[in-house]
Amino acid sequence: MHSAPRALCPHVEWAVAGVLGARVSLDWIRQPAAPGTWRSEFSWRGSAGTASKLASALRGWQLLRFEVTAEPSAAAEGERYSATPDLGIFHAVTGIHGDILIPEDRLRAALARAKGGESDLEAEVAKLLGKPWDDELEPFRYAGEGAPVRWLHQVV
Repeated sequence: MHSAPRALCPHVEWAVAGVLGARVSLDWIRQPAAPGTWRSEFSWRGSAGTASKLASALRGWQLLRFEVTAEPSAAAEGERYSATPDLGIFHAVTGIHGDILIPEDRLRAALARAKGGESDLEAEVAKLLGKPWDDELEPFRYAGEGAPVRWLHQVV
């Protein structure tokens, strides 16, 4: 969780607990990149699909900035969800080395939009890779330097 207003912190914990089926108590620290907000990191274990359930449980609050990551396994590709109040939610499938895997139909659609003059191909590829979300979240990632790190992953 990159940033959350203090009033939403317990709701975030309840949402995560509801998905994981266990009580969750996050260690919240101030988020200097957005005064008045708090940040936390949490490691979880779950079956394939847990990352999407966590992201869905958190996406209803417009004031949150967060990322949920599931590592790939023998049974499933990895996933990455990023969310910001301005951009909404981004989802990417990730491979064994962390690379974003872009489905063929999304590439074809991006090429068609660029060819039709609706947008620039570079901007389309940037969106497919989540660059606008990375650009917005990067100051919030750095603001957490020195904070305890909890890796987010999936174990099947």
